Amino acid sequence: MRIATFLFLGFLAFESGSTAPLASASNSQLTGKYYRRILTGHKSTTKLSELSIFLTAMPKGGDLHNHYSGSIYVETYLDWITEYNYCIYRADNATLKTQIYRIETNASGLSTEAKALCITADQARQDNDFYRQLMKRWSDADFHNHFHEQPPPDKQFFDTFGYFGPANNGDYTKGLLWLKTTALVDNVQYIELMLKSGPKLTVSSTLSTMMDALRSTTNDTEIDRVLTIYYNTIIADSVANATITSYINTLDALANDINDANFTLRFQAYVTRSETPSRIFGSMYSSVIAVVRSQSIIGVNIVGPENGIVAMRDYTLHMKMFRFLKKRFPNVKLAMHAGELVLGLVPPDGLRFHIREAVEIAGASRIGHGIDIFYEHNAYELLNKMSKMKIAVEAIISSNSFILGIDNEEHPLLVYNAHNVPVVIATDDAGVSRSTLSNEYVMYCDRYRPTYTQLKASVYRSITYSFLSDADKQIQRSKLDAKFRDFEESIAKMASK
Repeated sequence: MRIATFLFLGFLAFESGSTAPLASASNSQLTGKYYRRILTGHKSTTKLSELSIFLTAMPKGGDLHNHYSGSIYVETYLDWITEYNYCIYRADNATLKTQIYRIETNASGLSTEAKALCITADQARQDNDFYRQLMKRWSDADFHNHFHEQPPPDKQFFDTFGYFGPANNGDYTKGLLWLKTTALVDNVQYIELMLKSGPKLTVSSTLSTMMDALRSTTNDTEIDRVLTIYYNTIIADSVANATITSYINTLDALANDINDANFTLRFQAYVTRSETPSRIFGSMYSSVIAVVRSQSIIGVNIVGPENGIVAMRDYTLHMKMFRFLKKRFPNVKLAMHAGELVLGLVPPDGLRFHIREAVEIAGASRIGHGIDIFYEHNAYELLNKMSKMKIAVEAIISSNSFILGIDNEEHPLLVYNAHNVPVVIATDDAGVSRSTLSNEYVMYCDRYRPTYTQLKASVYRSITYSFLSDADKQIQRSKLDAKFRDFEESIAKMASK
């Protein structure tokens, strides 16, 4: 048994405020006893099946790392393509500029030759070979099932968004209702969703040129000087303010349409790390201002492949941009994709600072993925700091396994737990990964075998480390308390038969 597993099994301490209250001691004890029984002998198919049923029925609290477009399944996108009268290209043709598996949103305007290459979603479903290939392009389906010509896993994962993206069609209410229904079936009561990036505000071409000349190696004085000029220019810009207001109104209205007594939706605004510095900072500024002014937008994130050329080159610059805004808006919460890297994906020197800079420079409250903690400079000191500051790590087991090849004892979840860094289980892009939050918990329990007390505490951490207000957290905890009372009562009755 590896040392990380030993550390995890020895880990019993949980941060204050994250442990769950005992709704009913007898029911909770019976539920824990039943859970231990089905967890024992987990190599047995029957026991793993029972564990899956148990965890599907268990209340999950919240999902704090959830990308809208990647969370919707291919089958649902195909339904929308039919509804919108779109079509899908079934072949490449350089002359007609068609690309296989791409969506065409203007099917009626195609030439006769192009129409012959563009099929409806129903036709795609009826062609089994094409449908299977489409599923492999639009999601991670069958990637490891059998051999076929494959891109690297990280490219496969991120490329999917370009295929199904046009099916969103801007009708977010439809998609959010689908997410809500799916969440409730999965016993999830709260989602913190990345739906739309902050508007990429632009200023004068001269200032954009100044911004785009900045690099991670630029000295702090020059970075702050240029950012200050931009900030002072954009803060009084009426067009920029109107754009931010429109963005806020759109997301607030969507949340109001979705929220009810059973389900709560909040948003994270985000920026895309592959953009130019001027576009990134414009989006970053609008995202931060949106959080300040909105009721439904409660945090800011940065997304995109972390190993991209621009992402790696400008990583420190991006963190310093966040620092600049964090000084002016200290109450804005940041959840940063950081450390979604492994040795070999980038050179060793690219693994040594991403999590640290997200914490120490940007001021992140949560870290998404955090896989490369093993390689961070002075990792033990950083882990201690994250523990003391209660900086949570969002662990997405299926995503980390597929994209980075991190499985079982290799996963830093074990290290974070051993060093009392709070960990929250999440989904990332459930539609692409063909997963659910229940499935993430199945992998968590099957691989790492937490006690029932630890498992239950991990669910409550999804509320404790959310970006909700204290009052809203208390509301969500009360709802979760009631759900666990009902769950444990039902398990106790079933187990006692």
